[in-house]
Amino acid sequence: MRSGIHPEYHLIDVRMTDGTMIQMKTTWGKEGDTMNLEIDPLSHPAWTGGGTRLMDTGGRVSKFKNKYAGLGF
Repeated sequence: MRSGIHPEYHLIDVRMTDGTMIQMKTTWGKEGDTMNLEIDPLSHPAWTGGGTRLMDTGGRVSKFKNKYAGLGF
């Protein structure tokens, strides 16, 4: 590896949405900085698997279901 071309890799504190703190190694910020998360694996539906709803904006889903009702959907 060539020296002087890679960013510094150091420990930072990460504050989760529920207030808990964890330490991670990163190239973000400086040693000892704190990153405050607005979305994290504890609260985001992509990781929790809950709260998914199909939004029917302008009745498009209803129109689709009515148009293809006889095809077994």
